[in-house]
Amino acid sequence: MDNGLECLLFRRDESAGYIACVVVYSRCQVASGDFHGGQGLKYVARRLSSVVPTLLLVSVMIFWLMRILPGDVATLILIGPEGTGQPTATEVTELKELLGLDKPMVVQWADWMLGMMKLDVGPSLWSGEPVFQELFRRLPLTIELGVMATTTSLLIAIPMGIIAAVKRGSWMDYASRVFVLGGLSIPSFWVSVLTILALVTYFNWTPPLGYVALTKDPFVNFQQLIWAALALGYIQAALVARMTRSSLLEVMREDYIRTARAKGVRDRNVVIKHALKNSMLPVVTVVGIGMANIIGGTVILETLWSLPGVGRFMVDAINHRDYPVVQTLTFIFALIFAVTNLAVDLVYGVLDPRIRLD
Repeated sequence: MDNGLECLLFRRDESAGYIACVVVYSRCQVASGDFHGGQGLKYVARRLSSVVPTLLLVSVMIFWLMRILPGDVATLILIGPEGTGQPTATEVTELKELLGLDKPMVVQWADWMLGMMKLDVGPSLWSGEPVFQELFRRLPLTIELGVMATTTSLLIAIPMGIIAAVKRGSWMDYASRVFVLGGLSIPSFWVSVLTILALVTYFNWTPPLGYVALTKDPFVNFQQLIWAALALGYIQAALVARMTRSSLLEVMREDYIRTARAKGVRDRNVVIKHALKNSMLPVVTVVGIGMANIIGGTVILETLWSLPGVGRFMVDAINHRDYPVVQTLTFIFALIFAVTNLAVDLVYGVLDPRIRLD
């Protein structure tokens, strides 16, 4: 009997129970390639079709919000960074015409969206450099900071969650709860401020002035980023530790865990080989969302730690009313969130064949 027919028969067999039918049917789909092939592609297509309207709505919202903020970009440019300029109305009008800000709003939005499709939204209104060129120049630092924050948070959080679940009620469990409570209560920028104060006060250490790339001096680069990465990853570490603990405790109450222990399987093997693998699905969701939140967290953290990454680029652009930069970066952040959510759903389907991508 081929896989497709077997799937059909099991799906219609209601005597085995709904859950059993779903499990068998999903596994048949994986075996026949339908789950990772046709059905998976259809699911991705459906999700992408829902992402497009969301991104269009984000683009319209950020475009109009930037226009209604107080302060005119043409006037700010003519006044200058020192605030000594005294532009006339004629000069402001001429600069708006030069920058294309005199066009109707709908035309400006359409031109920007067309530039996004071509990866060419024009120059920054302040620096004069192409927006994407400056973005790609700053992107490696932000990616490195995000990878370090995610890696350190997972290295700390998952073992902490496992130990807290296994040693429930012990001092280690209570210590992990304090860690989690702090991570969920204190914002990352305040953690950064406290970290800088502690390093300066107790260790007489200040962050090096001027960013040093990883390719030039890895050691100095690590010194510059590690504390910012720890502060940025603290919130994610707290979320992952809490989810790991609660999910593992729930799985360890299952019948098959008690059966394994009754058969004499060592507690270590029960946790690692049986309980841990089945408790990771909720953690995957938290990690995926946390990675997207880390990208957003760099906006403030890079400014506090004087790191010339995409986040600081965003803050400077907002202060200067640099419309193309703010619009482009906000759109990219929204795209990252959408793609991350889609990736988490797909990983769910791979890790657990019972989950159908409907």
